[in-house]
Amino acid sequence: MRLLGIGAALILLAGGAYWWFAQITPVITPSSETSATNSHKQRAASPSASPERPGLIPVKGVMVNPRKQQLVGVKTEPARIQQLTHTIRTVGTVEVDETKLTHVHTKLEGWVQKLYVKFTGEQVQKGQKLFEIYSPELVSTQEEYLLALKAVRTLGESEFPEIAQNARSLLEATRQRFALWDITPDHIRDLERTGKVLRTLPLHAPNSGYVLHMNVREGMHVTPALDLYTLADLSTVWVLADIYEYEVALVELGQEATVTLSYFPDQAFTGTVTYIYPVLETKTRTVKVRFELPNPDWKLKPGMFANVELHIPLGERLVVPQTAVLDSGTEQIVFVDRGQGMFEPRKVTVGVRTRDFYEILDGVKPGELVVTRGNFLVDSESNLKAAMEMMMPGMEMDDQDKPGTGHAMPGMSH
Repeated sequence: MRLLGIGAALILLAGGAYWWFAQITPVITPSSETSATNSHKQRAASPSASPERPGLIPVKGVMVNPRKQQLVGVKTEPARIQQLTHTIRTVGTVEVDETKLTHVHTKLEGWVQKLYVKFTGEQVQKGQKLFEIYSPELVSTQEEYLLALKAVRTLGESEFPEIAQNARSLLEATRQRFALWDITPDHIRDLERTGKVLRTLPLHAPNSGYVLHMNVREGMHVTPALDLYTLADLSTVWVLADIYEYEVALVELGQEATVTLSYFPDQAFTGTVTYIYPVLETKTRTVKVRFELPNPDWKLKPGMFANVELHIPLGERLVVPQTAVLDSGTEQIVFVDRGQGMFEPRKVTVGVRTRDFYEILDGVKPGELVVTRGNFLVDSESNLKAAMEMMMPGMEMDDQDKPGTGHAMPGMSH
């Protein structure tokens, strides 16, 4: 019984395949011997291969019967001119605005006596005290200043002008040294008023920001070469995103982008293209593009992942739906509906590709109907017709018997 069941299934399968082949196989009517010979010579003299289908005779059109079109669901749409917008979608990371980084150094060699800002991530304001430094050089310079000040006051009315001038020169030189060390005029006035030398000098934040890095501890010996603090102003941030090389030509400075983050799914941020990096990443074939975003409430934090969308208007272009284009890798083909079941393959030149459309530069005119669904069936019919014409050059086909007309082979009934 099992063998009988398998045999029956094979018979049904073979019968179904025979019926389907009958739907697309034409009846070949032999012409006279002379006509066949002439036809064979003509084909031998003409190019035997099409650039679209190597080894096959070029096909001007193919018939597909309405029943098969309905079965497969062949659909067409007109080529049309419309406003085209290209959308670039990519991902990036939030980065610190490098133009708003501040590096804090001391201009004096000495020892940190007291630390006020003690950890990374701490927010500081411009003018806030960071630490106090003890410097023997600072102490000795203050003492020199007080001596020079006393000399000027004492020798100001001296009978010897050279002595008074030397005292004033020493006082001015000491003031210049204070200025080079960023010692404030208030500190100098306090020194003049009290006459007391300060053992330590406070160092203040030159700008507001967050402590991104720090390299200072209490009791540590510091020199002007050490980068003690790095402050980052996060009122604006950057998003660095990778754009594929075939799309980067569409990106221009000043374009706006929509930036979203998984941390804030209901909020979109607006960024502006401020820089296109000049180097291509060879492994990913991408170019980095920098977007600048305002960050007044500090929601955007360096290191966050971001989704970036650029909507680039391209103006009015002739387009067809993306599904209409068959891409072989070396060329693009569309099938144009000529009416009454006839479809013509056309080689087209495509331009910009968007999410839903191809721009058509050449090959199709506005208003022509192109196949947008079922075009693989039409393409297979076209290939079959070309193959039959090449394999049987001495035979002629009636219009009724071309591939896709549904004409049955002799002996078959439906």
